[in-house]
Amino acid sequence: MNESIQKKALSAADVEAIYGIPTGTLANMRCQKRGPRFFKIGRKKVVYFPEDVEPWLRSCPIETIDSLKG
Repeated sequence: MNESIQKKALSAADVEAIYGIPTGTLANMRCQKRGPRFFKIGRKKVVYFPEDVEPWLRSCPIETIDSLKG
């Protein structure tokens, strides 16, 4: 495989490794139609794209006292 080709679609295990969201949590969110946008390929394969996961992570920040300063 050409090393210059970058993997764009992420499996649930990839999302867990990169962003720390457990695969079980991702599965639960998919069943509830919540969480980051995902795509099903066939009957079982599920993929995510970083451009969907990252905005979802940033969409509901919890403001802390320290983050409001400055």
